[in-house]
Parts: sequence; structure tokens; C-alpha cells
Amino acid sequence: MSAGEKDVDAITGTETTGHEWDGIKELNTPLPRWWLYIFYATIVFAIGYCIYYPSMPVDGHKGVSGYSSRGDVQKDLDAAAAAQSGMLDQIAATDVGAIKDDPDLHRFAVAGGASAFKVHCTQCHGSGAAGSAGYPNLNDDNWLWGGTVQEIHQTITHGIRFAEDDDSRYSEMPAFGRDELLDAADIKATANYVRKLAGLDHDAALAGTGATVFAENCASCHGDAGLGDKEQGAPNLSDAIWLYGSETADIAAQIRLPKHGVMPAWGSRLGDTTVKQLSVYVHALGGGE
Repeated sequence: MSAGEKDVDAITGTETTGHEWDGIKELNTPLPRWWLYIFYATIVFAIGYCIYYPSMPVDGHKGVSGYSSRGDVQKDLDAAAAAQSGMLDQIAATDVGAIKDDPDLHRFAVAGGASAFKVHCTQCHGSGAAGSAGYPNLNDDNWLWGGTVQEIHQTITHGIRFAEDDDSRYSEMPAFGRDELLDAADIKATANYVRKLAGLDHDAALAGTGATVFAENCASCHGDAGLGDKEQGAPNLSDAIWLYGSETADIAAQIRLPKHGVMPAWGSRLGDTTVKQLSVYVHALGGGE
């Protein structure tokens, strides 16, 4: 076939593209006219759309219409903020302990607290506030620092062992093993006694020795019966709630080199109004005192 001469398929009578694979030629079948017309129409439509609407990612491009979906969203947000402002002002002006006395205000605070909790608290306490290893369950009635709404407000506002807040709640259990305050035998005996306090399986002989060690080293914070002390943030050792595990090895490890959790001070980050809503929400979960 000479240069410039078209190659036409003998069977279909259609011009080929000139491409051939293993004797198979590719037909240059034209697109249907209706498809081409629709394709050209979409191009014209796209150009018109870009002119009429703010469709290009260029600052200042608002389009002929001046319409903005972001503007619509902002209007909705502004309207929602305006509707909420009255309730938020009431929360700001009301003592956190008195919010429950106004049913409408209480419902609003709980709803707002639930939203804030999802954003700021679920990472540690879980979406259902049930906690996890090392992070307390906020649904039960076991409170290290007290479970009244005022006490919860204090904890959320100033945090726990948060060095940047001078009013942060603070307690620290001695590292009895690391600092050689107790030897390994005494630690094991004390762990067995703690399990006895909680009604768990234990070595009775070791627990007998551990009772003496406990009275001399632990009772000052946890109490003679291991019931804890909320003023000091000392946990109750006689119930079934264990932040770091209830096995003998877990308890011994905590006595030897205790873990101390840290919670940020949310007051400076979120403001008192949001902290009040969080406090009311946590208190309403079911375990509040």
C-alpha cells in the first residue's frame, strides 16, 4: 500500500487505523453522531457552568451567579449559633450544680456535652465512656476524685497530674519496689492481701504477711479496709474495678513501679461553658453521685 493510501477492511468496508497485531487489524470505526453531539454539549455545559458558578479553585472566583455552597453552610452555622447563644449564655451564668434544676437547660447541656465528649474524650475513655486498660470507666459509680457534678467539673477543668495547671489534681503512689521500700517477698505478700480485700482467690499465708505490710505502708492512703480515699485520689481496692488489672502479677507490678495516668486540663482549652456541659454529660451517664 503506497504512502497516503487508505487501508480499508475488505469485509466491513471500514477504514483501519493502520495498527496490526498478528494479522488482526484495528478498525477505525467512527463514533455515533448522537454520542458526539452529547459529548460536545457536555463541553459547552462545563464551560457555562464554570462561568456561572464558583467552580474553579481560584481565590476570588465567585462566578456570575455569586452563589456559594460554603456561604449557605456558613449561614446555617450562624443561624444555629444564634439559636444556641441564649442557652449557652444561661449555662455560662449558671452554677454547674444548678443546671439540673432547669430541665430544658439540662437537656441542652447534656446534648452539648455529648458532642464535646465525642471530639475530645473518646480517644481515651471510648465512644461509650466505658474506658479501657489504664483509662477509667465513666459509667460506673467508682470515682477516684469524687463523682458529684462539681467534683467532675473540677477534674475536667484542671486535669489530673497535668503539670501546666497549678490546680491540677495530683496524687502519686510510691514506687515501693524501684525505690527499695519493699522487697520482692513483701510486694508479693501485699498483692495477695489486696486480692483478699477484693474477695479474689489468694494465698492465705502470704495474705497474712501482706496484711501487716499493707497496714504499715498502704493504709494511710487506701484506708485500713482498702476502701480508698477520694480526697487523695486513692482507689478503692475492695471492689471489682481495676484500672491496671486484678491478677496478682498486675497488682505486684503496680506496687513495684506504679503507673500514673495524666489527663489534660480542659478548662483552658475549651472554656468553662463547654466544660460545664461535659461535666453535666458525664454526670448524667449513670454513675454520677
